[in-house]
Amino acid sequence: MKVVLQRVSRASVKTDEHFEAIEQGFLLLIGIGEETVEADLTAMAKKISSARLFEDEDGKMNRSIQDVEGSILSISQFTLYADVRKGNRPSFTKARKPAEASKMYDRFNELLRHENLTVKTGMFGADMAIELINDGPVTIIYESQDGKIQ
Repeated sequence: MKVVLQRVSRASVKTDEHFEAIEQGFLLLIGIGEETVEADLTAMAKKISSARLFEDEDGKMNRSIQDVEGSILSISQFTLYADVRKGNRPSFTKARKPAEASKMYDRFNELLRHENLTVKTGMFGADMAIELINDGPVTIIYESQDGKIQ
């Protein structure tokens, strides 16, 4: 599992049929790989919910998303598993098949909600327009394999 986390002052996602927006919080780009297991989802939800990426009164990143009452905008992003080693067209064979990935993506968002976080989502598999104001900028890449954060 791969997650690109961006600390944002606001973010939104739009399709022809769907619109969601958050203020302060995290925009998460979620990649579900063919080897992603339930333990990865759990470990990642716990890690992100407790990550201290917001500044305290001394300007140090010591506050979690829960401390600042932030929200999450979660976007499925299979292209995080692009293999670009050969040719000019990326291969996505390491991404989990859509039907299974969709269930795991939903489960991950459910686990984030169990961490008492407000989670809004894009539409799995849809063509989406995403806007964000990256705060910092702070961008962190998380990976998990076999339930262990890499």
